[in-house]
Amino acid sequence: MTSDRLTVHEGAAPLIIGLPHTGTTIPAAIEARMSSPWLARKDADWWVDRLYDFARDMGATTVRTALSRSVIDVNRDPSGASLYPGQITTGLCPLETFDGEPLYRPGQAPDAAEIEERRAAWFDPYHAALQAQIDRLQAKGPLVVYDAHSIRSVAPRLFAGELPQFNIGDNDGATCAPQLTQAVEAACAVSGDSLVVNGRFKGGWTTRHYGRPQVGVHAIQMELADRGYMREPAEGLTPENWPSPYEPDRAETMRRHLRRILNACITFAESRT
Repeated sequence: MTSDRLTVHEGAAPLIIGLPHTGTTIPAAIEARMSSPWLARKDADWWVDRLYDFARDMGATTVRTALSRSVIDVNRDPSGASLYPGQITTGLCPLETFDGEPLYRPGQAPDAAEIEERRAAWFDPYHAALQAQIDRLQAKGPLVVYDAHSIRSVAPRLFAGELPQFNIGDNDGATCAPQLTQAVEAACAVSGDSLVVNGRFKGGWTTRHYGRPQVGVHAIQMELADRGYMREPAEGLTPENWPSPYEPDRAETMRRHLRRILNACITFAESRT
Protein backbone atom coordinates (compact mmCIF):
# COMPACT_ATOMS: atom_id res chain seq x y z
CA MET A 1 0.00 0.00 0.00
CA THR A 2 1.37 3.39 -1.02
CA SER A 3 -0.06 6.90 -0.78
CA ASP A 4 1.47 10.36 -0.77
CA ARG A 5 1.72 10.15 3.03
CA LEU A 6 2.04 6.47 3.92
CA THR A 7 3.91 3.50 2.49
CA VAL A 8 3.43 -0.07 3.68
CA HIS A 9 5.44 -2.99 2.36
CA GLU A 10 4.17 -6.40 3.48
CA GLY A 11 6.67 -9.15 4.14
CA ALA A 12 6.34 -12.70 5.43
CA ALA A 13 9.01 -12.62 8.16
CA PRO A 14 7.88 -12.03 11.76
CA LEU A 15 9.36 -8.53 11.78
CA ILE A 16 7.79 -5.10 11.34
CA ILE A 17 10.00 -2.03 11.01
CA GLY A 18 8.43 1.30 11.86
CA LEU A 19 9.87 4.39 10.17
CA PRO A 20 8.08 7.28 11.87
CA HIS A 21 10.60 10.11 11.46
CA THR A 22 12.17 9.77 8.02
CA GLY A 23 9.61 11.93 6.23
CA THR A 24 10.16 15.53 5.16
CA THR A 25 6.79 16.34 3.55
CA ILE A 26 5.04 19.40 4.97
CA PRO A 27 1.71 20.59 3.55
CA ALA A 28 2.18 23.98 1.92
CA ALA A 29 -0.38 25.74 4.12
CA ILE A 30 1.48 24.60 7.25
CA GLU A 31 4.96 25.30 5.90
CA ALA A 32 3.91 28.88 5.10
CA ARG A 33 3.35 29.45 8.84
CA MET A 34 6.70 28.01 9.89
CA SER A 35 9.74 30.09 10.71
CA SER A 36 12.04 28.22 8.31
CA PRO A 37 11.66 25.28 5.92
CA TRP A 38 15.12 24.11 6.97
CA LEU A 39 14.36 24.23 10.69
CA ALA A 40 11.11 22.39 10.02
CA ARG A 41 13.10 19.45 8.60
CA LYS A 42 16.27 19.74 10.67
CA ASP A 43 15.41 16.98 13.16
CA ALA A 44 14.35 14.30 10.69
CA ASP A 45 15.86 10.82 11.07
CA TRP A 46 17.97 11.47 8.02
CA TRP A 47 18.38 8.63 5.52
CA VAL A 48 17.13 5.94 7.91
CA ASP A 49 14.67 4.60 5.32
CA ARG A 50 17.56 4.18 2.86
CA LEU A 51 19.77 2.70 5.55
CA TYR A 52 17.27 -0.09 6.18
CA ASP A 53 16.04 -0.61 2.62
CA PHE A 54 17.68 -4.06 2.51
CA ALA A 55 15.19 -5.25 5.15
CA ARG A 56 12.55 -6.00 2.53
CA ASP A 57 14.84 -8.62 1.04
CA MET A 58 14.91 -10.25 4.48
CA GLY A 59 11.11 -10.51 4.43
CA ALA A 60 10.48 -7.63 6.82
CA THR A 61 7.34 -5.53 6.73
CA THR A 62 7.90 -1.78 6.73
CA VAL A 63 5.53 1.04 7.66
CA ARG A 64 6.70 4.57 6.81
CA THR A 65 5.12 8.00 6.88
CA ALA A 66 6.41 10.60 4.46
CA LEU A 67 5.13 13.39 6.67
CA SER A 68 7.63 15.45 8.65
CA ARG A 69 7.67 14.96 12.41
CA SER A 70 7.34 18.76 12.65
CA VAL A 71 3.77 18.46 11.38
CA ILE A 72 2.82 15.65 13.73
CA ASP A 73 5.05 13.18 15.53
CA VAL A 74 3.56 9.71 15.15
CA ASN A 75 5.89 8.40 17.87
CA ARG A 76 4.41 10.56 20.64
CA ASP A 77 1.53 9.85 23.00
CA PRO A 78 -1.60 11.14 21.21
CA SER A 79 -2.90 12.47 24.53
CA GLY A 80 0.02 14.87 24.63
CA ALA A 81 1.51 13.30 27.76
CA SER A 82 5.30 13.37 27.94
CA LEU A 83 7.13 10.09 27.41
CA TYR A 84 10.02 11.39 29.51
CA PRO A 85 8.57 13.41 32.41
CA GLY A 86 11.03 15.92 33.77
CA GLN A 87 13.20 15.85 30.62
CA ILE A 88 13.09 18.08 27.58
CA THR A 89 11.40 16.43 24.64
CA THR A 90 9.32 17.47 21.64
CA GLY A 91 5.56 17.02 21.63
CA LEU A 92 2.84 15.60 19.42
CA CYS A 93 2.90 18.73 17.24
CA PRO A 94 6.34 20.17 18.06
CA LEU A 95 6.74 23.89 18.59
CA GLU A 96 10.54 23.84 18.79
CA THR A 97 13.49 22.01 17.29
CA PHE A 98 15.73 19.80 19.41
CA ASP A 99 17.88 22.89 19.93
CA GLY A 100 14.97 25.03 21.15
CA GLU A 101 14.49 27.07 17.97
CA PRO A 102 10.86 28.07 17.34
CA LEU A 103 9.26 26.20 14.46
CA TYR A 104 6.40 28.68 13.90
CA ARG A 105 6.16 32.37 13.26
CA PRO A 106 4.62 34.37 16.14
CA GLY A 107 0.94 33.59 16.52
CA GLN A 108 1.04 30.78 13.92
CA ALA A 109 1.41 27.69 16.12
CA PRO A 110 -1.40 25.11 15.94
CA ASP A 111 -4.12 25.32 18.59
CA ALA A 112 -5.82 22.34 20.25
CA ALA A 113 -8.43 22.00 17.51
CA GLU A 114 -5.81 21.93 14.76
CA ILE A 115 -3.70 19.43 16.64
CA GLU A 116 -6.72 17.14 16.85
CA GLU A 117 -7.32 17.56 13.12
CA ARG A 118 -3.72 16.62 12.37
CA ARG A 119 -3.97 13.61 14.66
CA ALA A 120 -7.06 12.34 12.86
CA ALA A 121 -5.64 13.04 9.39
CA TRP A 122 -2.13 11.65 9.79
CA PHE A 123 -1.38 10.07 13.17
CA ASP A 124 -4.34 7.70 13.17
CA PRO A 125 -3.79 6.29 9.65
CA TYR A 126 -0.14 5.52 10.41
CA HIS A 127 -1.07 3.57 13.51
CA ALA A 128 -4.03 1.89 11.83
CA ALA A 129 -1.59 0.62 9.20
CA LEU A 130 0.87 -0.53 11.84
CA GLN A 131 -1.86 -2.32 13.81
CA ALA A 132 -3.13 -4.01 10.66
CA GLN A 133 0.32 -5.45 10.00
CA ILE A 134 0.66 -6.59 13.59
CA ASP A 135 -2.71 -8.34 13.33
CA ARG A 136 -1.71 -9.98 10.04
CA LEU A 137 1.56 -11.39 11.34
CA GLN A 138 0.33 -12.16 14.84
CA ALA A 139 -2.13 -14.63 13.32
CA LYS A 140 0.94 -16.67 12.33
CA GLY A 141 2.80 -16.45 15.62
CA PRO A 142 5.06 -14.18 17.70
CA LEU A 143 6.60 -11.15 16.03
CA VAL A 144 8.93 -8.22 16.64
CA VAL A 145 8.03 -4.57 16.12
CA TYR A 146 11.32 -2.73 15.58
CA ASP A 147 11.08 1.05 15.65
CA ALA A 148 13.95 2.56 13.66
CA HIS A 149 15.38 5.97 14.55
CA SER A 150 18.49 8.13 14.42
CA ILE A 151 19.64 11.40 15.95
CA ARG A 152 22.71 13.60 16.00
CA SER A 153 25.50 12.38 18.24
CA VAL A 154 25.51 15.64 20.18
CA ALA A 155 22.33 17.47 21.17
CA PRO A 156 23.09 19.26 24.45
CA ARG A 157 19.51 20.29 25.12
CA LEU A 158 18.39 16.65 25.05
CA PHE A 159 21.35 14.78 26.55
CA ALA A 160 24.83 15.36 27.91
CA GLY A 161 27.99 14.44 26.01
CA GLU A 162 28.10 12.18 22.99
CA LEU A 163 25.36 9.60 22.48
CA PRO A 164 26.39 5.93 22.24
CA GLN A 165 26.29 4.51 18.71
CA PHE A 166 23.51 2.03 19.47
CA ASN A 167 20.68 3.01 21.83
CA ILE A 168 18.35 0.09 22.54
CA GLY A 169 15.02 0.74 24.26
CA ASP A 170 12.46 -1.66 25.71
CA ASN A 171 11.01 0.70 28.35
CA ASP A 172 12.95 -0.95 31.17
CA GLY A 173 12.02 -4.45 30.08
CA ALA A 174 8.29 -3.88 29.68
CA THR A 175 7.87 -4.08 25.89
CA CYS A 176 9.58 -7.33 24.95
CA ALA A 177 11.00 -10.53 26.36
CA PRO A 178 14.47 -10.07 27.85
CA GLN A 179 15.82 -12.59 25.35
CA LEU A 180 15.07 -10.20 22.48
CA THR A 181 16.87 -7.30 24.13
CA GLN A 182 19.81 -9.56 24.90
CA ALA A 183 19.94 -10.79 21.30
CA VAL A 184 19.87 -7.25 19.91
CA GLU A 185 22.48 -6.11 22.40
CA ALA A 186 24.77 -9.01 21.45
CA ALA A 187 24.36 -8.22 17.76
CA CYS A 188 25.29 -4.60 18.39
CA ALA A 189 28.29 -5.57 20.51
CA VAL A 190 29.87 -7.42 17.59
CA SER A 191 30.41 -4.03 15.95
CA GLY A 192 32.77 -2.94 18.72
CA ASP A 193 30.94 0.39 18.92
CA SER A 194 29.41 1.91 22.03
CA LEU A 195 25.93 0.84 23.07
CA VAL A 196 23.43 1.27 25.88
CA VAL A 197 20.14 -0.33 26.86
CA ASN A 198 17.43 1.97 28.23
CA GLY A 199 19.68 5.00 28.37
CA ARG A 200 18.37 8.38 27.25
CA PHE A 201 16.01 6.69 24.78
CA LYS A 202 13.90 3.92 26.33
CA GLY A 203 11.38 3.66 23.51
CA GLY A 204 8.77 6.03 22.20
CA TRP A 205 5.02 5.67 22.05
CA THR A 206 5.14 3.02 19.33
CA THR A 207 7.34 0.72 21.38
CA ARG A 208 5.39 1.30 24.58
CA HIS A 209 1.96 1.06 22.99
CA TYR A 210 2.43 -2.06 20.91
CA GLY A 211 4.87 -4.02 23.04
CA ARG A 212 2.82 -6.81 24.59
CA PRO A 213 5.22 -9.70 25.10
CA GLN A 214 2.59 -11.67 27.00
CA VAL A 215 0.62 -12.04 23.74
CA GLY A 216 3.62 -12.47 21.46
CA VAL A 217 4.13 -8.89 20.25
CA HIS A 218 7.65 -7.87 21.21
CA ALA A 219 8.55 -4.22 20.58
CA ILE A 220 11.99 -2.65 20.69
CA GLN A 221 13.42 0.71 19.62
CA MET A 222 16.79 1.36 18.02
CA GLU A 223 18.12 4.91 18.11
CA LEU A 224 21.32 5.24 16.11
CA ALA A 225 23.80 8.07 16.48
CA ASP A 226 24.07 9.61 13.01
CA ARG A 227 27.85 9.45 12.98
CA GLY A 228 27.70 5.73 12.32
CA TYR A 229 26.50 6.21 8.77
CA MET A 230 26.67 9.90 7.77
CA ARG A 231 28.97 12.87 8.25
CA GLU A 232 28.17 15.16 11.17
CA PRO A 233 29.53 18.71 10.77
CA ALA A 234 32.22 19.62 13.30
CA GLU A 235 30.84 23.15 13.43
CA GLY A 236 27.24 24.14 14.09
CA LEU A 237 24.49 22.95 11.77
CA THR A 238 23.50 25.29 8.95
CA PRO A 239 21.32 24.98 5.84
CA GLU A 240 24.57 24.64 3.87
CA ASN A 241 25.95 21.65 5.81
CA TRP A 242 22.88 19.79 7.10
CA PRO A 243 21.76 17.26 6.26
CA SER A 244 24.95 15.86 4.84
CA PRO A 245 24.29 13.69 1.78
CA TYR A 246 23.72 9.98 1.95
CA GLU A 247 26.94 8.18 1.05
CA PRO A 248 26.38 4.49 0.27
CA ASP A 249 30.03 3.54 0.82
CA ARG A 250 30.10 5.23 4.23
CA ALA A 251 26.80 3.64 5.24
CA GLU A 252 27.69 0.11 4.17
CA THR A 253 29.41 -0.88 7.42
CA MET A 254 26.38 0.21 9.44
CA ARG A 255 24.09 -1.68 7.07
CA ARG A 256 26.04 -4.86 7.78
CA HIS A 257 25.58 -4.31 11.50
CA LEU A 258 21.87 -3.64 11.03
CA ARG A 259 21.43 -6.76 8.93
CA ARG A 260 22.88 -8.78 11.81
CA ILE A 261 20.58 -7.00 14.29
CA LEU A 262 17.44 -7.60 12.22
CA ASN A 263 18.41 -11.21 11.67
CA ALA A 264 18.64 -11.56 15.46
CA CYS A 265 15.09 -10.18 15.73
CA ILE A 266 13.74 -12.64 13.17
CA THR A 267 15.58 -15.57 14.77
CA PHE A 268 14.16 -14.61 18.16
CA ALA A 269 10.59 -14.45 16.87
CA GLU A 270 10.88 -17.76 15.03
CA SER A 271 12.25 -19.40 18.16
CA ARG A 272 9.10 -18.41 20.08
CA THR A 273 6.76 -20.18 17.66
